[in-house]
Amino acid sequence: MRRISIILGAILLGVSITACQDGKTANNTLDREYILFPDTLSYHGVLEDREYFTVPVISTVACDYDRTIAVTIDDEGSNAIEGKDYYLESNTLVIPAGAYKTEVKVYPQYKEFENDDTLSFNLRLVMPDQLKWDLSGDKTKVTMYKICPVNNLDAFDGWCVVTSMFLYSYPGLTNTDGSYQRLIQTEKAQDEENTIIMHDWLFDGYDVRIKFDTSDPENPIITMPEDQVISDELFVFGQTNGDNRILGMTSPAYVSYYSTCESFVALWMRAYVYDLSNLIGYVGDFYNIMEWVSDEEADRLQKEEGM
Repeated sequence: MRRISIILGAILLGVSITACQDGKTANNTLDREYILFPDTLSYHGVLEDREYFTVPVISTVACDYDRTIAVTIDDEGSNAIEGKDYYLESNTLVIPAGAYKTEVKVYPQYKEFENDDTLSFNLRLVMPDQLKWDLSGDKTKVTMYKICPVNNLDAFDGWCVVTSMFLYSYPGLTNTDGSYQRLIQTEKAQDEENTIIMHDWLFDGYDVRIKFDTSDPENPIITMPEDQVISDELFVFGQTNGDNRILGMTSPAYVSYYSTCESFVALWMRAYVYDLSNLIGYVGDFYNIMEWVSDEEADRLQKEEGM
C-alpha cells in the first residue's frame, strides 16, 4: 500500500509543477515551486496525554488546487521502530488549494519509551527532482524523547547526590579530601508550591530552595531564588570580603532545568558577595548536578563510598 501511495504522490507532483508554474517565468528562487521540510532536525517531547505531534511540510508557492505528495520513512540512521515506537497517520499528504503548507502527523507510543530513551527516525519526501531545493534537500530527522508528568515532585523528595563545580573550585577549609560530591536529603516545602528544600546543600548548616516551573512540560525550568546563603566566606575563602556571606541565585547566563523521568536537576548557580546592601562582586557561575537516589543506594554510598 505504501508503494502505491508513493508512486501516486510522485505522479501528482509531476503534474503540479507544470500546472502551478503555468504562465509564470521563474526568475529567482522565490518564483520556483519547491516543497520541503523547513528544518532538517526536529525535536519532540512524548507526553502521556498528547496523542500526536506534527512535522511541517511547506511549499514556496501556493496553487489554485489541492496538491498531493507522499512521505516515507528512511530507515538508515533511525533507531525508532515504525509500528512499535510510533506510526504515521498517513503516507499521503495534501497541500490545500491556496495554501503553502501541510503536516505529517506522528503518533508516538508513550508506553514503549523508557525514561531515558531518545529515539529518532528520518522522514523523506518522494517527489520529482525539480521540486527539491538543494539548500534543504528532501529529508528531516525527527527525534523523540519521553517527558514524565511534571506536576508530581515526589521524584525530588529524599536522598540526593550533589556534584558541584563550586565545591570543585572552593572545597572549603575542612574539606581536606577535595571531594566535590555530597549526599544530602531533600524535602518538598510545605509553605511554597513546587519548591524543594535541599538540606546542607553544599556546606553543612546551609539549606537552599529551588523552584520548579511546571507550566510547560517541554520546558522544565528550575530556578534558585535570589540571595540564598550557601556558606560563610571565612569557611570557604579563608577570609572575608564582605559581610561574611556567600549568596547564590540562578545564573542568568545559562538555562537550568530538571527531568522528572530521570530524577535529576541541572542548576547553574551564580555566587556573589554583599557587604550589607552593597554588592562586592561575583564569585562566578557554577554548574551543579543533583541526582536523586533510592534509600538502598544512599545506604550503599554511605557505607562503600563514605559519602
